[in-house]
Amino acid sequence: MADIAPDRLHQFARMREVAREIFSTALKNASIESAFARNLHCERRILRVGDDLHHLDSYHRVFVVSIGKAAHTMAAALEAQVGSNLEGIVASSIDPPSQIRGFRYFRGGHPTPTADSIRAASAILKSLFALDSSSLVIFMISGGGSSIVEKPVATLKHTDADRDNIKNQDTFSDDGISLPDLAATYQALVHSGAPIAEINAIRKHLSAVKGGRLAQAAYPAQQVSILVSDVPDDTPDALASGPTMPDSTSIQDCERIAAKYHLLHQFPASVASLFHQHALDETPKSDDPAFVRARWWTVLSNKVAIDQAAIAASDAGFSVAVDNSCDDWPYDKAASYLLDRLRELSRTVPRFCLISGGEVTVTVRNGGTGGRNQQFALACAEQISGQDITVLSAGTDGIDGNSPAAGALVDGSTISRAHGAQSARHALSAFDAYPLLDALGDTLITGPTGNNLRDLRILLAY
Repeated sequence: MADIAPDRLHQFARMREVAREIFSTALKNASIESAFARNLHCERRILRVGDDLHHLDSYHRVFVVSIGKAAHTMAAALEAQVGSNLEGIVASSIDPPSQIRGFRYFRGGHPTPTADSIRAASAILKSLFALDSSSLVIFMISGGGSSIVEKPVATLKHTDADRDNIKNQDTFSDDGISLPDLAATYQALVHSGAPIAEINAIRKHLSAVKGGRLAQAAYPAQQVSILVSDVPDDTPDALASGPTMPDSTSIQDCERIAAKYHLLHQFPASVASLFHQHALDETPKSDDPAFVRARWWTVLSNKVAIDQAAIAASDAGFSVAVDNSCDDWPYDKAASYLLDRLRELSRTVPRFCLISGGEVTVTVRNGGTGGRNQQFALACAEQISGQDITVLSAGTDGIDGNSPAAGALVDGSTISRAHGAQSARHALSAFDAYPLLDALGDTLITGPTGNNLRDLRILLAY
């Protein structure tokens, strides 16, 4: 640190705080509570969701299914609109501060499913099978739902004629893909470097609850899905692997993706054999009867978080641009691209903020502790050493990979404070960014936010 003057160190520290404040303000103003207040309203038992009206007293039964990292927050926001006479199931990956009366709670696994993920899926399926055409089911879906609620499709093979015979079953047979095999499959997918839409295409075709299969289970009930999205805006059916939406992906897509990322030798034998034998089950498409009485409304997405970050950066005195071109790019390619873009934009403007949403990808092989945001930030650190640039990259859910951090902040002093670039290069190659960044005080720790709107990258030049 001796080669950086004290006044510059002070400036770096101040800009890190500015970046933190921009991120915190974006999180606060992109809350689920405010999104529900804008998009939902209930008066005299008439619930408006988007442009749709539901006369709640006209239904024999109203049942709520809320799944994902934001499941409890969404259920609480719905209760604030409708009142406390709701019933349903909440499945999340974290324990809520309190439970809502009338709801059964499950804590599923993330990023890989657990036994409680299976129990949550079984409970949801049983409840949905009990609904009829005079029922309304309100689905509330947020990111993380893919692993939080899961049941292998092999455990629920049946024909339409069999459906009535299994409606009252508590569980289904456990033949097929075991829980350890399911977890190993998720691990291979998460570490493959594939973007989330491709990961979820395979998850859908292995699952009894994804790719529109919850909608099939709820048929013929009226259905409305309220979405807090952590996927690209043009692929809403990738959110939590699209449990209530027609699936736009196919078996052929799954086979192509598996080949592209060399996944078959990484999958356990029970899963790999389904690919080798071309035995995957196709998911329901848009012409399936399950979707005739179904509607979907996205009330919150990464765009809202980006817009709020842009407002906060402007209020902090920065000129602002948004560039989401590197969504789903490898982290190192994204780092170089965004830094080049920032330098270009800031040549004639003294204070410039570049904001980028979405997610970068990391291919992990025997990694340490960290996540894609810390990996991205550390990749930036070497490229900006000694420069008046600060980079923040963090998940809006407050979770980055297998670390306690939401992400990290780096600046022109990071490499100097780390006593040279060698330690950074070693941490990057080992996918072990968290210990180094945390020792420097450059991690961003928020704890789970109860929201999930993908990642934000905030780059400041000053």
